[in-house]
Amino acid sequence: MKVVLAGAYGNLGADIFRSLVKEGHEVVALDMAQRDIGVDKNFTFRKVDVTNPETLKGTCDGADVVITTVGLTKTSATVTNYEIDYQGNLNLLNEAKKAGVKNFTYISVIKADKAPDVPMLHAKYLFEEELKKSGLTYVIHRPTGYFYDIVKVFRPMVEKGQVTLLGKKPVHANVISTEDFGEFIVKHMMDENKSYNVGGKETYSYEEIANMCFEAAGKPAVIKRAPEWLFDVLAFVNKLKKNGKEAILKFSKWTLTEEMVGDTTYGDMSFKQYIKDSFKA
Repeated sequence: MKVVLAGAYGNLGADIFRSLVKEGHEVVALDMAQRDIGVDKNFTFRKVDVTNPETLKGTCDGADVVITTVGLTKTSATVTNYEIDYQGNLNLLNEAKKAGVKNFTYISVIKADKAPDVPMLHAKYLFEEELKKSGLTYVIHRPTGYFYDIVKVFRPMVEKGQVTLLGKKPVHANVISTEDFGEFIVKHMMDENKSYNVGGKETYSYEEIANMCFEAAGKPAVIKRAPEWLFDVLAFVNKLKKNGKEAILKFSKWTLTEEMVGDTTYGDMSFKQYIKDSFKA
């Protein structure tokens, strides 16, 4: 099949890309820049800016499926989640409809509908609603989080010798590797109007994750807890500064204080082993 993959060269996008090619699909890879991900056949690259509908023209022609991982995941003082996660994906959806594409897969976040005050979630939820009423056959994936993201958050704290968690109650997550998740997405891209809360097969509390990181780093575990309102203060201060950090801080608070456990579990990769391997590297 011919598959349009938006965000093809991001971390998750690259693993979806590799899985698609492995399964023999023809890929139209959409992104702002191309990089070497070890794929050298059966694809076409198109440079696009999803906020500019003109760059998307013709990208979906003849496609059987569109998969999008597009989303703003870093600090930006120039664009917002509503411009990328919502409007950018809506531009792609409109192009897919014009081209007569029948199937559309969107990668959201677990509990995206539960946090209207968190832009990184609310923008995704708004697009989910647009997709559901678009008339296209859809699949919405709501992952719990990814191996590399959790380690990226914990590693700097571990290296400094202290991990700070938020709130007093234990919070759990069953994050998934992007390799396993990419495979799951490709396997289910022809499902009809389905939503999946997807996680890995291992569930840990953040305290357990912190302890595993300290052990992998060969350091004594020092774990402290800060009040949740601290991130509210930081978010407010950065909102006044207009530096784009407010959205990241709100999302960080949410992920560290909410249960992130998906009821659809998939994959063979071990998060515990990933932590060990990451700190060895």
